[in-house]
Amino acid sequence: MAEILHFPRNRAPAKTPEPLWRETLGRTLRTMREKQGDRLVDVAERAGISPQYLSEIERGRKEPSSEMIAAVTGALSVDLAGLLTAVAGEVQRLPADLASGRRPMRPVLMAA
Repeated sequence: MAEILHFPRNRAPAKTPEPLWRETLGRTLRTMREKQGDRLVDVAERAGISPQYLSEIERGRKEPSSEMIAAVTGALSVDLAGLLTAVAGEVQRLPADLASGRRPMRPVLMAA
């Protein structure tokens, strides 16, 4: 017969999930584009990529290469250091948002 495993009742509190790089990068790029008043198709054209691909990057669906990130930041006239600083700020802010009860940006799977 199978052995019954007993799990300790005093578990450590669940750790807040770390945000995914591609999701945080995408949100940051979209925010930068929108603050400049640029349309997705215009930035995509300047970057030399399709609007669909840029949309997927902004929605966190694609993990862009360093060359693609450089093309998009160039199209936005943003240097890499500025982008990384903005992404780092978003990563630091997200756990505080989750702790305060704001919904996470990505799906959460729960099991009973």
